[in-house]
Amino acid sequence: MGITDNYNHTIKACYVGYITQAIVNNFVPLLFLTFQRTYSIPLTQITLLVSLNFVVQLVVDMLAAKFVDKIGYRVSVVAAHLFCAAGLVGLGTLPELLPNPLSGLILAVCCYAVGGGMIEVLISPIVEACPTEKKSAVMSLLHSFYCWGSVGVILVSTIFFTLFSIGNWQILSILWAVIPLANAFVFARVPILTLVEEGEGLSLRQLFSMKLFWIFAMLMVCAGASEQAMSQWASAFAESGLGVSKTIGDLAGPCLFAVLMGTSRVFYAKYSERVKLTSFMKGSAILCIISYLIACFSPIPLLALAGCALCGLSVGIMWPGTFSLASGACPKGGTAMFAMFALFGDLGCSLGPTIVGTISGQAGGDLKTGLLSAILFPILLILGIVLCIKFSREAESGEFGNVQEI
Repeated sequence: MGITDNYNHTIKACYVGYITQAIVNNFVPLLFLTFQRTYSIPLTQITLLVSLNFVVQLVVDMLAAKFVDKIGYRVSVVAAHLFCAAGLVGLGTLPELLPNPLSGLILAVCCYAVGGGMIEVLISPIVEACPTEKKSAVMSLLHSFYCWGSVGVILVSTIFFTLFSIGNWQILSILWAVIPLANAFVFARVPILTLVEEGEGLSLRQLFSMKLFWIFAMLMVCAGASEQAMSQWASAFAESGLGVSKTIGDLAGPCLFAVLMGTSRVFYAKYSERVKLTSFMKGSAILCIISYLIACFSPIPLLALAGCALCGLSVGIMWPGTFSLASGACPKGGTAMFAMFALFGDLGCSLGPTIVGTISGQAGGDLKTGLLSAILFPILLILGIVLCIKFSREAESGEFGNVQEI
């Protein structure tokens, strides 16, 4: 079977799609302190770059519910990768070309954020529509490639900075653009199915009228915030808050975070038939609370770094787990449901790091204080899972479609 009729190639392209999203979400945070030193950009404005990335993705998520089904999955996913490639090239060129470096960074971030938002909306339903079994396991394995992409970004970037100095980060940014550019050509050829036939998916009005939808939406916000609050600030926290070198901070902070997050997702993909998803998610949320407390209160830098890494293990199942629960509860949700969940997830991805950065700024740059505030999100996630189980049992007779007990 060739690339044009083999769905294994489609799934592999989706894996690379999440690696692309990992690049656009994790490369810039490695450069926060570099931007601060090189361009004299204060911490509050650097926080704006993180917020802007996810806010733009959030807007794209909202619009995607309307335009993706009209123009088709293939055109949309190819365009998404081209936006990511253009944004990464712009990141390495625009700050030097424009009079105001911050303006160049903002333009580049907005460009690749459009692509990242579209990827988040498209990749999961494309894989969900592929003729595969064990959907929750496949979904968890798919999302693990975001983690492996994050690890790759951090390791390759660290090696590059060590060999060629961090002053050449612009070159690396342009090199990263090769991955989404190549994957755009792959998506132009692989077979792609739609999740539901045209006109059969639930409308936004129907989704918004369902209690379970809003519970899942809250879970997505908490999943995104719990993950990105630590992930986006781990490098800066390790370097400035714990006093370790940038290389050690990047490897022991966000890199190990991503490794353990991916491990959690692969573990569930392998043992999904033996582990109840809601129980696994509740246990993970409790572990997330513990990891934040260790990172914030441990007087030993090595133990605090372990807390950062442990957070990765705890948040791994939150995002794909919510997708799987919702897909089982509402098989006719279609693109609109995935787009809305991506929107709420990106809202959490923006909200978590923004709260950490804002509170840290108000506390005189103390990132421990900012990170401690993010403990609210795993607490709310536990509450959301309890409500989700309660409402799903009440709705088994059908307001959310073919509801399965979760």
